[in-house]
Formats: sequence, structure tokens, C-alpha cells
Amino acid sequence: MSTTVKADTKKTRSAQDMKWKTVHRVVFPEAADIDTMPLYVDFNNSQRVVDADSPSNATPGTAAVAAAGAEVHPDYVLDRRSLSLPAHERVSLGTYFNAFPASYWQAHTAVRTVRLTIELSGEATVVVYRSSSRGAANRVSSVRADATGAIPVVVDLPITNFGDGGWYWFDLAAHGSAVRLTKAEWSVPEPEGFEPGTLSIAVTTFNRPDYCVRNLGILGASTELLEVLDRVIVTDQGTQKVREEAGIDEATSALGDRLAIVEQANLGGSGGFARGMLETVEDGRSRYVMLLDDDVEMETEGILRAVQFADFTRNPTIVGGHMFNLFERSVMHNFGEAVQQYRFTYGGTENTREAHDFASSNLRTTPWMHRRIDVDYNGWWMCLIPTRIIKEIGLALPVFIKWDDVEYGIRAKSHGFTTVTLPGAAVWHMPWTEKDDTIDWQAYYHQRNRWVATMIYSPYKRGGRMPKESFAVDVRHLLSMQYSAVELRLQALADVLEGPDHLHRTIGTKLGEVRATRAQFDDARVSKDLVDFPPVKRSKPPRKGKGATPARTRPAAVVKLLASAVHQLKPVAASAVRNPEEHVAAMDARWWRLAQLDSALVTSSDGTGASWHKRDAEKVRELALRSADLHRRLLLNWNELAEQYQKALPQFTSQEAWKETFAVNGPDNPAGGTKE
Repeated sequence: MSTTVKADTKKTRSAQDMKWKTVHRVVFPEAADIDTMPLYVDFNNSQRVVDADSPSNATPGTAAVAAAGAEVHPDYVLDRRSLSLPAHERVSLGTYFNAFPASYWQAHTAVRTVRLTIELSGEATVVVYRSSSRGAANRVSSVRADATGAIPVVVDLPITNFGDGGWYWFDLAAHGSAVRLTKAEWSVPEPEGFEPGTLSIAVTTFNRPDYCVRNLGILGASTELLEVLDRVIVTDQGTQKVREEAGIDEATSALGDRLAIVEQANLGGSGGFARGMLETVEDGRSRYVMLLDDDVEMETEGILRAVQFADFTRNPTIVGGHMFNLFERSVMHNFGEAVQQYRFTYGGTENTREAHDFASSNLRTTPWMHRRIDVDYNGWWMCLIPTRIIKEIGLALPVFIKWDDVEYGIRAKSHGFTTVTLPGAAVWHMPWTEKDDTIDWQAYYHQRNRWVATMIYSPYKRGGRMPKESFAVDVRHLLSMQYSAVELRLQALADVLEGPDHLHRTIGTKLGEVRATRAQFDDARVSKDLVDFPPVKRSKPPRKGKGATPARTRPAAVVKLLASAVHQLKPVAASAVRNPEEHVAAMDARWWRLAQLDSALVTSSDGTGASWHKRDAEKVRELALRSADLHRRLLLNWNELAEQYQKALPQFTSQEAWKETFAVNGPDNPAGGTKE
């Protein structure tokens, strides 16, 4: 039977006369992937969403425990679009990938109606729900489908009262026999004169040809995606060439002349993505370019959703996707990204939680996820940018890596363009928890690029709290015997003092300099085998046999900091020069622990080895004095430097400036060196 929820006959007739565009197809994981299944299908019978802060919730900060322990039935999934539901069983499609994010459509488009169309065979009941911004679920419609499945179930739903948040979804319940869901999709009316946009995908890769070839094969195999895809631009900056990888011809056969592989020197993510932006704009066919990391696993339906959402936004809008953990595949990194202006740091937005596991608390039982989250930027693991925005505000900041995606979102916002992180569009990527790039070679880029971004955009005098935090980070690294990181951070400050001209000039050479500098320090030399180090031996046991502990109060922290600083100036024990005093796990390598030691073996954050940190009183004095002097000079010259960077921004993000850089750093110039 065909059923339409309607307010009055007149509205129903106009809806029937409309042309509808599918913008969100219900899909299921490839090969019935049991780890990602909770993102697609919820087998839990629990329907009630419990407020995370409710007194009835035993564990503060989490949703109802009722969601945990639901059985997973990958055998129900037949293929990407269909599933078979046994008699008397019920499933919910109120999940990350299959619920419809109505609040985002209301906020950013003129669409005010969405149509749910479901094709079934077998006798079943379809129950449609909507949620409020607080996460409370409300039943909207219940439709009983007959057994023949000759006519689809059609439900028209308003998008008019989702001002602060809320989703639509449906549950499916089988009656006395098995039911097959053939397909389901969400569609919106096409306005008069509607013209859908097409897409180019820009991938930046560095010595990951296997990942790249795999993803090219996936893109070429998606017939729906090929309908909107103009080009796939691979900017290959490595020495292991994608064009030489086994299987490249088979993987790209479906792409044909859509594929363009551009080879250039290693200019980092910003250089690679700037090249993809430039190629797309100059080609002139695509309305959008999607920046996509090379080492992700993708959901192609999410790419389609990003394009289709962008087609309906009122104004050109950057549309990004979420990032799931590649190793814990039901865990999301962040639900939204924001910049804290006073500190000028980036991270998760307010009212969200990091590392949310949908297997433990699915969408229906996670109240905070029903609130619409507005973001400042989206990471370039997956980010769609309209070419109109690129033409108006320029290409990526020439900073190699770090802060390029953040800065672009801030720049776009300053020009009146919005960024939306769209639920239902996502990739899987290695999580940041598996590495600490603030203490390796990337420390230089973290420091320099944060200062550059702050000088351009901070609304606070002399960058608010950021300079103080910058100096405090140097102190923390010194107390932790991480002298290589401090040296790189100080080089970054010296380069900031040079002004903006150094950005393009050094983008292809700085990495080699950074690597050479870092190689001079013991804490940067990682050995994969502990037998390469002398055995751990401590001549003087800890006071009262107690190990270091973090301070519990601010006064206690000040006392611990002062005591640690005094310790840094004392002579190093001779025994600590011969043997490391302690082996410290990466997760325990905190300043208040390392500051009490004269040397330590510290496991690398990725677990591949360890390095020997050795306290050096003279080095501490030298680096501390240089840090204080550089921070002083930067603050004294803040206004002048900020004006220089602000005025130069349009020039050094221009197509002309990047073209000159690409010409200097061609495929035969390996100036960028190799990545660690």
C-alpha cells in the first residue's frame, strides 16, 4: 500500500506534482562488516533516550546502559541496499548512516519537506520517528505494508521544527513471516531551475601507493558516484609512485580519463591539496572539489550525500565529513571541530564528546548527538569545497601541514561562507591517539602555523592567552627532556619573526632542515629494540618508595613546577649518564613524572620503539633563555608582524603564488625529503 502523512489535500497534491531528488539512500556495510554494523543498523529494542545528566543514569556523561549488549545480526544484511528480517523481528534504522539529519537541512537549505520511500516484500510495519534537540524520540507515523510489496511505502515529512536539532528515522518490524527490505531512500523536492553540481576528488598521497590504488578502485566501482564525478586528481608527492603500484590499471579501469595523477615534490598536505584545488578550478567543469586523505577507508554514499547537500544549500557551503577510528571502527573521533579564540587552539566543539562508541550507545540513545552542532572548520580527511569559494578566498595556506584546514575554515567564515560537518558523511582514519605529533618533526609546524594563524585572525590583543601557553609548552617539554621538540619550536618562532615571505620560499626545503636538526638529539633517536640501550638502573630510590603523581590542586601544581625547575639546574647524576633510571610508557610520559628523573627510556607513542631521554642542565638553560627571548621579541613586534601576515594572506594563498611554487618544486626536485 502507499501511504502519505499529510496536513491537507492541497499540500498533498502539490507534493505529488514535485520532482524529487534522492539525497540520502539507506545503505549497509560491505561484506556485512560486523564492526561497523552499529553505524548502519540498530538491533536494540530499546527506544527510550535517557538524558546523559539524568539522576537515573548511573554513569554521568554517558547515555543509557540499556543500549549496550544488543545482538548484532550481520546475516540479516543481503547487500548494500537490502536486508532480510526474520518473522517477529524488529530493527531500527535510527543510526549514524541511515537516519536523516533533518536539523542540518532546515538550518542550511530552503528544503522544508523530505520524502521517505521504502520498498518491501512481506507483511511488516514501518514506524517513523523524529527526535528533538534534547534527544527525545517521538513517533510520527506507523504504516502497515501488505505482503505483495507491489507499491512502496511513501511518507512525506515536514522539516520545519528542527531549529536546534533532531533527526528522522524509521524502524521495521516483521509480522508472521520474513520481510525483505529492497531499498529505502530519503528525497527532497527539486526547486525550479535546479541544476545538480559535479565533483572532482583531490587526493594527496606520500608513499602510500597501496592505499591510494585501493581507494581508486573503490571510487571507480561506485556507479552512482561516477554519475557526478568529473575527475579524481591524485597529487603524488612520494618516491614510491602510484603509477607504478601493482594493480593500478585494474583499479582505475572504470575511472578511465577521469583519473589524473600529478607528480610533484613533497609540499605536504597543504601543497598537495592546493594542487588539487588549482587543478579543479583551472579545469572548470566541477562545482565542487572534495579533499580526501590517501590513507582513509571511505563510505562512498557519504561522498554523494555531501555533494547532494551542497546542491541545496542557500549559499556556497563547505561540507565536511566526520572521522571514525580506523582501528575501533564504531568509534567517532569528534562530532564537530571548533577554534577556541582566546587560546587559539582547535579541538572538539562544545556539547559534544570525543571518541564516542556507537556500539555502546547508538544514535537513539545518545541525547547530545541530536543537537545540531555548528563548526568552525572541517578536517581535510574529507572536505568538500565549492570552487566558487576557492576563486574568492584562494587556495590553501602554504604551511606544509598542520593548521591548513583550520585556517581555511576560519578564512572562509571571515568571507561569509559557512562550514557544515554533515552527519552521514564520514571516513575511517588512524586516530590521533595512536601518535603524538607535537614532539616529533611536526612540532615545528604545530608551533609556527599556530602563531601565523593567530596573528592573522585573533580578535584579542597580542593573541590573547596563546603566547603564554606557547612558552608554557616549551617549559613542559624542557621538564620532560624533550629538547628536540623545543629546538624545533624555537626555529619556528624565529621563522615567524622573518615575516610571511618565508612560507612559500621554504615549503619544499624546511622538512629536510627540520629532520637534520632533530637527528642531533638523543630524545629523537628511536630504537626498535630495547637491548640497544643499557639496562634500567636507578642509584637512588624514589622518596619513601613512592612514584611521581600529578598535583591535585593549583597551589600543589605550582610547588611541583618550582621543584621540577630547581631539579633541572642540578648536576646530572653520573649513574644516569650510564643507565636510564626508569622505563616510562608513552601514556605515562608526563612532565611531572619525567621532571623527577635524570634519564629515562620513553616508549614512542606508536609503540614501535623507545628513545633515551637524558637531562642536560646546560641545554635546559640555553633553550629556556632562547624561548624567553623569542617570545619577548614576538610580543614586542606583534602588531607589525600581524599586519604583515594579514596583508600578505591574499597574495600567498593566490593561484599565481602557488603556481610559482609548483614550478620550482616539480617531480624531479625531492626538496621536501621523506616523511618519518
